[in-house]
Amino acid sequence: MSDTVDENFEFQKVIAIVGVTLLIIKYMAYFMTGSVAIFTDATESIVNVVAAFVGLYALYISAQPADKDHPFGHGKIETISATIEGSLIIAAGAIIVYESIESFFNPGEIGQLDYGLLLVGFAAFVNYAVGRIAIRKGNKARSPALVASGKHLCSDTYSSIGIIIGLAIVFVAQSQGYDARWLDSSIAMLFGAIIIMTGLGVLKHSVQDIMDKADQFVTEDVVNCIRTYRHDDWIDVYNVRIIKYGPRLYVDIHVVFPSDMTVTQISDEYGELLSALKEKFGDDIELTVNPVPCKKSDCVFCPRECDNRFRSFVKKIDWNCNTLSCCKRHVIQDVLTIDDGSSNR
Repeated sequence: MSDTVDENFEFQKVIAIVGVTLLIIKYMAYFMTGSVAIFTDATESIVNVVAAFVGLYALYISAQPADKDHPFGHGKIETISATIEGSLIIAAGAIIVYESIESFFNPGEIGQLDYGLLLVGFAAFVNYAVGRIAIRKGNKARSPALVASGKHLCSDTYSSIGIIIGLAIVFVAQSQGYDARWLDSSIAMLFGAIIIMTGLGVLKHSVQDIMDKADQFVTEDVVNCIRTYRHDDWIDVYNVRIIKYGPRLYVDIHVVFPSDMTVTQISDEYGELLSALKEKFGDDIELTVNPVPCKKSDCVFCPRECDNRFRSFVKKIDWNCNTLSCCKRHVIQDVLTIDDGSSNR
């Protein structure tokens, strides 16, 4: 395991342990109070625990090195894990809504809300703290499994806060002699629907990862790195493609080099760019450079002194996310059109 992957795995262990502990605390609160709203919170915690162990297993598999059967490594298991977690969140929300509807028409007795609210409040605080840390670590390490776990914990916190507010109103109403048990079920129903929406969001993001949707922020970082590294020998860069396999990035680019460059010189250029990318993203990145020899039409973009020049130098290509993601090499008409469009905006 790399240091980053090992750190993610260890933190997922913390999430699993915290999930089991809070599950016990929430069910204690439910048995003390009989509140269906607290029951919904405890039910979601079961999903938290299952999802935490699914994420733990996914991070363990993801950390395994590439082999002949998985030449790109095992990072996609994290996306599968996030998909499972999103499905579990939706299932938990559906169960909560169903139980809430039943309880609305057949309300039970509610008691000891003061102690129950204290326990749920403590669980909500711990959930939020651990969830925010998980999201921050997951985004930094590009770990879908860890981000999904963090979002799940935060969604649990938001529902807990709503339940606490609602039950506090029930508690005050009961102390004044009013029957507000219907509010308990209504609160649970509302936050069951919110939990379903959270699960759909996690599921949508997971499907986008499975479909290899481009990550705008990662693409911008790679493009900025290429722009910073830019040499005159790099006449054109196009068809930049980036695929994420868990925390690992695979970058594939086409580069137009002067036709008189040797294989050794191109290899040196490759090594320098790879070092620059690793400085930005760490060791969890692989780079493929497809060298393309220049043609007569490329002279307009090339400022270097050359004995094989056929046309005068006009301008360098402005490398940005739009130009570098273009699937074919650039021609001067396209570049001037892009420039005109940018100036008009």
